Amino acid sequence: MASIKERNGKYCVIYSYYDENGNKKQKWETYKTKSEAKKRKKELEYRESLGRMVIPKCRTLNELLEEYVSLYGKYKWAMSSYQRNNSLIDNYIAPIIGETKIRDINTRFLELYYQKLQKTPAVPIHGQKKARNEFVGPSTIRDIHKLLSSCFKQAVKWEQMEKNPAQYATVPKYKSAEREIWTAETLMYATEVCEDEQLKLAINLAFAASLRIGELCGLTWKCVDISPEAIEKGEAYIYVDKEFQRVSKEAVKVLGGKDIIFTFPSESQLCKTVRVLKKPKTDSSIRKVFIPKTVAEMLIRQKEEQKKMKDILGPEYQDYDLVMATPYGSPVDGGTIRKKLDRLIDEYDLPDVVFHSLRHTSVTYKLKLNGGDIKAVQGDSGHSQINMVTDVYSHIIDEDRKKNAELFEEAFYGKKNLNPQLNEQIAAGTKEKTLTVPDGVDAELLAKVLGNPEMMALLTSLAKNMPS
Repeated sequence: MASIKERNGKYCVIYSYYDENGNKKQKWETYKTKSEAKKRKKELEYRESLGRMVIPKCRTLNELLEEYVSLYGKYKWAMSSYQRNNSLIDNYIAPIIGETKIRDINTRFLELYYQKLQKTPAVPIHGQKKARNEFVGPSTIRDIHKLLSSCFKQAVKWEQMEKNPAQYATVPKYKSAEREIWTAETLMYATEVCEDEQLKLAINLAFAASLRIGELCGLTWKCVDISPEAIEKGEAYIYVDKEFQRVSKEAVKVLGGKDIIFTFPSESQLCKTVRVLKKPKTDSSIRKVFIPKTVAEMLIRQKEEQKKMKDILGPEYQDYDLVMATPYGSPVDGGTIRKKLDRLIDEYDLPDVVFHSLRHTSVTYKLKLNGGDIKAVQGDSGHSQINMVTDVYSHIIDEDRKKNAELFEEAFYGKKNLNPQLNEQIAAGTKEKTLTVPDGVDAELLAKVLGNPEMMALLTSLAKNMPS
C-alpha cells in the first residue's frame, strides 16, 4: 500500500514495487500539494487492485493511452471531456499511430503526424451527426495535441518515458472564425415574428441571462424568483446551478455517475445515451442572474401554461420542475431548441446563426450598455476567467476605451470645460464684492467653491445637463 509523508513543506508518496527482473524496490515521489499526493496514491492503489504493481513498461502508444485513460482520465475528466477525448483516441490516434512503439515517438514524429492529419478525412465525434469539415481541421488537431501532451506528461511521471515529445512540437496554426451574431434589432424582430412560445422564451432567456443551451434546458422553477415583490423591486432572478446534458451510458458507468445530480428515465433499452442534470463544469458557472421585468413576465405565463397542463393530464404529467419542458413535462433536448431556431431562420430569412450566438449577442450588448464593466458581465455569463471576456469581446471594450481619448480631447485639450472668461468674472466679482449671496448660503463656503476651477467646471457641466 502507498503512504504519504510530509517533508520540508512538500508531500511524498512512498510505495513498493517489483521491477521487470522481479526485484522489490521502494520509491519516493514528491509533490507540492497534499491533493496531488492523494491523487497519485489513489492511482497506485488502483493499479495494485488490478495486480499490476510490477509497473510494466508500455510498449505501444495504444497501451500507454489505455493506462492514461484508466488511471488519469477516469478521475480527472468531466463527463463531456471523457466522451470527447475517447472519440479523439478512437477516431484519430489509435487507428493511425496507436501501434507505434513508445521509443519511436519524438517531436519530429508528432509534427509529421499532425501534417498527415490535415489530409485525413474528418469523422463525426461525440455530439456530431456529421463532420464539420472534409478533412481534420486545425482546431481538432490542437485538441489531439493537448490530449497527447497530457498523456506524455503522465508517462514521464510514471517513468514510462524520459521526456514529453509533445512539449516542443509545432501545431498547425488555428484561428477561430468570428461567430456571426444577431443585432438587437434582428433579435427583437425574431421574437416578434416567432409564433412558438417555447422558442421565444428560450431566445429571451439566452439573451437576457447569457445562458448556455445546457443551462437553459436544465433550469428548474425552484431556481427562479419571479414573485411580485421581486419584480416590483427589480430583483427577479434565475439561479444557475446545473445543466442538462445527453451522455453515453458507458461514460456514466465508467465514471461512476460523477457530477450527475439526476438521471431521467431511459427512453429505450436500446438507446446508448441517457439524459441527465449535472453540475456545471466550473464553479464560476454557478451564478445568480437578474432578469428584466419583461422576461420575468414571460416566465410567469410559462408557469401558468404548465399548471394548466398539469391539471388536464393529472398523474400522467411527468413533473421534473423544468422550466423548458414538453407538454407532458419531460425535458426538452438542446437539439430540439436548435431545430426550432433553424426553422425560424429559414422561414423569415434571418441571418444564419447557431443558438450559442445568442449568448454572444447578450454579452456584446451588456458590455455596450454598462460601459464595459467586464466584471459584471463575467458574473452574468459565468466565464471562468475574465480574460475569456476580454479576448473574445476586445473590439467592444476597445470602443469604450476610445471614448476615454475623445473625452480627454474634448474636456482638456479642447478646453471646453476650462472657461477663462468665467473664471475672470468670478475673480473680478469676488475682488469687487459685487456677488450677491442668497439667504441661507454660507458665504465663505461659496467663495471656496467659486475659487476652485475644478468645482466650477463640474457645476458648469451639471448646469448644461439640467432640464430647462
